[in-house]
Amino acid sequence: MRLSTRIALVVGAVVPLLVLASGWVLVGLVSKDMHAQADQRLDERARSVATAARGLLRATSADRPRAEQARQRKLFTAALDIGIRLTGPDGTVMDGSQPDPAVRLPARTRKPVTVRSDGKTWRAVTMPVAGSGEGAQQTTLWLFSPEAASQAQIRLVRGRVIAVALLAAPVSAALAWALAAGAARPLRRLQQRTSGLDPRTSAARLDHAPTRITEVDDLAHTLQTFLARYDEQAARTAEALATARSFSAAASHELRTPLMSMQTSLDILDAFHELDPADRAETVDDLRCGHARLLGLLVMLRALAQGDLVETDAFVPVDLADLADASVSDVCRAHPGTEVTLESDQGLTVHGWQPGLRSLLDNLLANALAHGRSADGGAHVTVRLRAAHDGGTPAVVLTVDDRGPGVPPEHRQTVFQRFQRRADSPGSGLGLTLVAQQADLHRARLRVLDGPGGRGARFEITFPVTRQDRPRTAAPWHRTWLSDTAPQRQEFDPAHL
Repeated sequence: MRLSTRIALVVGAVVPLLVLASGWVLVGLVSKDMHAQADQRLDERARSVATAARGLLRATSADRPRAEQARQRKLFTAALDIGIRLTGPDGTVMDGSQPDPAVRLPARTRKPVTVRSDGKTWRAVTMPVAGSGEGAQQTTLWLFSPEAASQAQIRLVRGRVIAVALLAAPVSAALAWALAAGAARPLRRLQQRTSGLDPRTSAARLDHAPTRITEVDDLAHTLQTFLARYDEQAARTAEALATARSFSAAASHELRTPLMSMQTSLDILDAFHELDPADRAETVDDLRCGHARLLGLLVMLRALAQGDLVETDAFVPVDLADLADASVSDVCRAHPGTEVTLESDQGLTVHGWQPGLRSLLDNLLANALAHGRSADGGAHVTVRLRAAHDGGTPAVVLTVDDRGPGVPPEHRQTVFQRFQRRADSPGSGLGLTLVAQQADLHRARLRVLDGPGGRGARFEITFPVTRQDRPRTAAPWHRTWLSDTAPQRQEFDPAHL
């Protein structure tokens, strides 16, 4: 059933009930007012009739028949169209419309009361009439005002109220249907535009122009938001599937070599039980190296997959100075013979993913310790954090310097590709790829430079700083770093702040 039809039915049912209810109240008020006016007139008539009644009682007590007849006529004339009953010790005088004498009248009261007899009703008032002579105190005057005219008027008003209610039902229903149909027209147009939208089979989306009808515009906005979230989730699902496929492909490809090497070592140990102790020790060392490489490779692949699937709500304000201090402390405990120096300002906060930033710092330090040793074999690494401005935009600059052979200019882009490592490298070839991934996620600029004085290598990352009055509300973008083709580096863009 259409909304306009429902509204018409409801209005068609409610309006007559409201008319009847208000009419019933109106009839009651009119009846009350008519009774009040009739009672007021009856009370005024009672006072004038009481004077004529006292004159009749005086003529009767003086035994003057002519005067009594004249007073009686005067009494009846004063009563006019109302009934009168004068009851005394000498009898009862009655005239006009009134109840049957057999009807029991209520006790004496100065206020009008209702008396019913033979289906008729009267408003009655009584008062004592004092005359001269014996028994005057027992004389009672009753006045009766017929209610037939007022009841007829009330019945007329009640009938008209019922007629108006019956007429209001179809009229109000038709008017409500017309108004509701007009008001629901934008909703029908919205329904027609959305009925053909299927996000599974079509890329078409809702194009809604504001109608200045709050409910319709809110519904259209809700639908647009729903479709946008559907597209976003569909894209994220596709990214997750691509990441899973890439993870599987990369793992199967890169794990093949260490697994085959370990298999060869195991075959040697199994085939040569009398193997020379030195050769046995070398084979076991190869197994341990293969196992360590295998484990490191799995950890790195897992970290890359996590970076590819990071969500928006994971980005929070992060103090880089505290994070760098924790990373340097852990490296110093794990490698007691190394020299790692941290130089940092305080309060260097960026909007980022804390696990990803920690992974970035850990892998930069691991790379510096693995490849940045000086000629004497010592590892000297310097980590610096400072506030800066990049093109007039506030930023935080992280530099990691080592004293190794450095990175040739022609290799400063390829070192970030997956599984790019030197032949003598103990790593998995994914450490710097993780660094590049996190720099890209945080919209940071990553550069490889010469170390201080042209000695060693410097990895420099410039992080944008979000102003407090303009917080970042979304993660930058997602790239599949597990895919076969490494994405291009994203330069620091002040427009994203």
